[in-house]
Amino acid sequence: MGVAIKWLKEYVDFNLTAEDLAHKLTMAGIAVEGLEKTEDDAILELELTPNRGDCLGMINLAREVAALTGSQVRIPKIDIRENEEDVNDYIKVNIEEPHLCLRYAARVIKNVKIEPSPAWMQKRLMQAGIRPINNVVDITNYVLLETNQPLHAFDYDLFTAREINVRRARPGERFTTLDGVERELDEEMLLICDGDRGVALAGIMGGLNTEINEKTTTVMLEAAYFAPGNIRKTSRKLALRSDSSIRFEKGADPNGIIYAINRAAMLIQELAGGEVVKGVVDVYPHPVASKKIELRPERVNYLLGTELTPDVVKSYMERLGWTWEEKGDCLLVEIPTYRPDITREVDLIEEVARLYGYENIPSALPYGDTTVGGLTPYQEIRENIRTIMAESLYEVVNYSFINPVLFDKLMLPPDSNWRNVVKIANPLSEEQSVMRTLLLPGLLENLSRNFARQNSNLAFFEMGAVFYPRGEELPEEKLKVGAAVAGMSDLNWLKHQVVLDFFFLKGIVEDLLRRLGIRDYQFKKACYPFLHPGRTAEVWAEGEVIGFIGEVHPEVGANFDLRDRACVFEFDVDTLFKLSQKKRMMENIARYPSVERDIAVLLKDEITAGEAVDVIRKSDDRILREVIVFDLYKGEQITPGYKSMAFRLKFQSNERTLTENEVNDVVKKILDNLERELEAKLR
Repeated sequence: MGVAIKWLKEYVDFNLTAEDLAHKLTMAGIAVEGLEKTEDDAILELELTPNRGDCLGMINLAREVAALTGSQVRIPKIDIRENEEDVNDYIKVNIEEPHLCLRYAARVIKNVKIEPSPAWMQKRLMQAGIRPINNVVDITNYVLLETNQPLHAFDYDLFTAREINVRRARPGERFTTLDGVERELDEEMLLICDGDRGVALAGIMGGLNTEINEKTTTVMLEAAYFAPGNIRKTSRKLALRSDSSIRFEKGADPNGIIYAINRAAMLIQELAGGEVVKGVVDVYPHPVASKKIELRPERVNYLLGTELTPDVVKSYMERLGWTWEEKGDCLLVEIPTYRPDITREVDLIEEVARLYGYENIPSALPYGDTTVGGLTPYQEIRENIRTIMAESLYEVVNYSFINPVLFDKLMLPPDSNWRNVVKIANPLSEEQSVMRTLLLPGLLENLSRNFARQNSNLAFFEMGAVFYPRGEELPEEKLKVGAAVAGMSDLNWLKHQVVLDFFFLKGIVEDLLRRLGIRDYQFKKACYPFLHPGRTAEVWAEGEVIGFIGEVHPEVGANFDLRDRACVFEFDVDTLFKLSQKKRMMENIARYPSVERDIAVLLKDEITAGEAVDVIRKSDDRILREVIVFDLYKGEQITPGYKSMAFRLKFQSNERTLTENEVNDVVKKILDNLERELEAKLR
């Protein structure tokens, strides 16, 4: 917006140069982006923040200058010579949508002579960036720039009815605006009608059917207040912005309407020879009162770091032209309706800071008691898990919003608890319409996208929240850690590549559990619809399920376009935290030598290594230190339905050197228990 210095001085006196005024306004938050000097004037180009739409009006800008310089604002007086007719005989106003049109005022001026506006007015309009048209239209634009109140002038004789009706447009209703474009409206848009015919798009642009022209003799002036949100939506839908819509979007002054319409009527009377019909039709169903906000001087100093006295704070309110009254240690400040941006105490404190001068606020380092920072035990476990996982896998971060179709790809049954999701009220798309209940879909999509880009050796993990509905309460949010691997390990000159299979991932899980201090965990055979039936396990510890691990079901892999076998796991972080042990028990290095024995037994195919290891460990708790599975064999020499499994047993005592007989006795007991409980046979 361009502001001419000479025009501004008609409302407020100041002795500042254009450069000094530009600096003062900028330092007070009214940014001046440019200064253009002409032969006899200077034009300030303002770049206002969205909350200061009031400064789009010259009078409100003059109020700012007066507050900054200590001057007084001069508001033009209204002097209208009305005839004896009653405006209510000419026009009636009906507002069907009072929450979208809070106030509507109308005046009628007769015997108007349309001609070019005076040169001084045309010059001021052009300095502000508005093209002159004729005296009546130019006056509405002039008052718009002066008061920040949009106005519109209709050719009264072109009305088909003597009633203004403010209603919603009908779906598909068409209306031609002043720019000659026919626009299709919807029911969210507000229309000004003469009876039922649209004559203006509320708050944005008038209609071509009632345009002021050289034959116009009777004018109806409109001044109204329209809801900012509705004007913004309509303007964006139609891709139509005007000087009026910009001001309504930012918030006009519902209590400044009568002054603005009277000011325009007075100028039309002076510059177009009009005869003003007596009275104003003013429909204002729910008047807007001024807000009153408490301001605490001590709060001002606390937030700004200043030492302003209450009298100084009061003086700033007075310079702004705002009234106040004392209420204990507070000031109860009445905020005029032309400042809709002032809604709370901190806004008033900002006004104090602007007038005091931001440059006058002292710079100081923050101070306070220093404390030693640290993480909570839960945060430590969470970071430990992330660190351990990152040693073997790459971390990924996926959206918590997923496509419900992914549950079908996972082959989840219709009654699965994982299908009980939190639905997004306003999703960006169907692909992000529900909150995830598993990390698995995102990890499988990570694999799929990388396979599609010719990346074949993949190892990912994610730590993130999943969500479960709880009726009317907020959803339950749980932290999970999951991983997905496929392909081979990275090529290395020191060691051979290994397949990233179930056992690779199982090794990562065991390392994680060991380093978290979780002992006596078990891998128990399990069944999940999205995992391979024979290659799936649940991880248990202390009677609780930590999570699942397994190879992705071939059909699920096909649904996600996985080119290779993939293995996954997903654990509950809260359970890991509950079972973890921060303290590590230390023991001395044994002084006496250990003894190792290898045994190979025949076991039925359905018996797992874990079951066999459990039987072995339960056989002795005195000298048996370690059990390792080091071989698994099935071949011609093995009876069908059986497998050969070899175990390395390590025996050691902290008190003495073990004898051959002691070790043999324990080995015999182990073999007897294996035969009795698992029907195992020594090879």
